[in-house]
Amino acid sequence: MTLTDVATAPDLLRLVAVPVFAWVAVRDIKTRRVSSAVWIPLSLLGAVLLVWDGWLAWTAGGTAWTYEFLLPTTVSLGFVVPIAYLFWWIGGIGGADAKALLVLALFVPVYPEYAVGSWTFPLTSMPVEAFAFTVLVNTVFIGLAAPIFLAVRNAAAGRFTGVMFIGWPVSWDAIPETHGRLLETPDGPSRGGLDLDALRMYLRWRGLTLADVRDDPDRYRDPATLPDEPNPPTDGAVTAAVRGDGGTALEGEGEDEGESDLETDSTTDGLEVSTDDPWGAAAFLEDIEGSAYGTRPAELREGLEVLATEETVWISPGTPFLVPTFLGLLVALGYGNLFIGPLF
Repeated sequence: MTLTDVATAPDLLRLVAVPVFAWVAVRDIKTRRVSSAVWIPLSLLGAVLLVWDGWLAWTAGGTAWTYEFLLPTTVSLGFVVPIAYLFWWIGGIGGADAKALLVLALFVPVYPEYAVGSWTFPLTSMPVEAFAFTVLVNTVFIGLAAPIFLAVRNAAAGRFTGVMFIGWPVSWDAIPETHGRLLETPDGPSRGGLDLDALRMYLRWRGLTLADVRDDPDRYRDPATLPDEPNPPTDGAVTAAVRGDGGTALEGEGEDEGESDLETDSTTDGLEVSTDDPWGAAAFLEDIEGSAYGTRPAELREGLEVLATEETVWISPGTPFLVPTFLGLLVALGYGNLFIGPLF
């Protein structure tokens, strides 16, 4: 048996996506960060394979060009690409997640076929064999397992709450090394609390640790304790290299118990400080370049109030989207479409 008996050359080269997506899935779990440079080689190779497939379909004659190549490619590029952009635009997925779907739409638009003995994979087919669409459907199905897993885990531990389908409790000292979103406010549970990456950005900007905040929350709640020269906030990644100054106070702190300079808004080194800004949340968001993942000052303040006192807090770990995407790719290669496949 030759390689051409197993699959076409373009389809064999498309298997490169499997180890690449396995690697980015692991990165997504550990850091929630994937470099854009990962997608460039796959995009370039995908464009070459697309042209190659088009040429093979054109020379094959019959319906190969229109039905087996042009139609599924149009569905992949014309449907999956806009869906990926829309999900990213509304904040449903991250930039790396959207890029992964875009690359898949280009890299594997048409169903590949692999012969192993008497078996041909994928095992099932589709009326329109748009492979990238199948991966997207599988990703959604596999992603739905996450809330079920969380609910079962919490129920087994006797934790019944309105957020048991989207999170679990962790100790406060695990927060600095944890990805996800806080599910608590001073008023109780919340489904949309503080992003923990934004929290790390804030603490690094101030040169503090969460332990510092808990040791003296009254001190750091006062915006007069903002540093003279804030530190780089980084992007909030757990593994980012940071510089800290211990939360150096602004000039004038402590003078006449803070009554002279703190009664009105002031500016130090270009940083606007207001007595109406507990924790310096608004000052932080105004000072940094870009957005702290859409965090609002009130959201940051509420998160800090909870983390300054609570020993255990509920967080939503979120779903590392590239993990179900990788699993969806494997299922698509071996079985096909989890939703439509059983019907054909």
